[in-house]
Amino acid sequence: MDTRAKKRAAAEAALRYVEDDMVLGIGTGSTVDEFIGALGASRLRLRGAVASSNATSARLKAAGIPELDLNSAGDLPLYVDGADQATPQGALIKGGGGALTREKIVAAASVRFVCIIDDGKLVDVLGAFPLPIEVIPMARSYVARRVVALGGEPVWRQDVVTDNGNVILDVHNLRIEDPVELEARIDAIAGVVTVGLFARRGADELLIAGDDGVRRITTATP
Repeated sequence: MDTRAKKRAAAEAALRYVEDDMVLGIGTGSTVDEFIGALGASRLRLRGAVASSNATSARLKAAGIPELDLNSAGDLPLYVDGADQATPQGALIKGGGGALTREKIVAAASVRFVCIIDDGKLVDVLGAFPLPIEVIPMARSYVARRVVALGGEPVWRQDVVTDNGNVILDVHNLRIEDPVELEARIDAIAGVVTVGLFARRGADELLIAGDDGVRRITTATP
């Protein structure tokens, strides 16, 4: 099974969590695109969805799924999103697509977070994928220096501006043994909007697509 087929399989498996008349949180990325396509083709009738990015908003509109604002929707029963890396404990690296801040907000507002990935994203220790940090533009160099002090190698993702008008640093050379602690330390740096570590609020369930089908891990998030 190729990677795209795995993403489609994980996305279709997530449909079992969706109920008619539900207001759903939806993430960003190629696996989520497959999920939106599967939703649009299904007989499920959502009351609406809260998008984590402008790109997802456009895809929801194309699929005929009503979009709601989180301020009016309130707490959500379910959030479905992908990840750049995931551990069996539900800690994630997200933000390769630049939507990490809104993704983290929607995840925090959701009762259940189901993460859909292909088996190449499952790892024992996070860090091989560069860790994104969304940063207020004037603080870019300052934050980079603080990240170097933590042992990382930050690289400015040039010519990229987030939906919130900020910049992204991608941090290389990390082996993240304690994702909860590192998330707190980076979030505490002045000028950081958020870091793409989803550990304090990680995934509740992982749906992992491989050559033998989709397996589910119910995680032990803090």
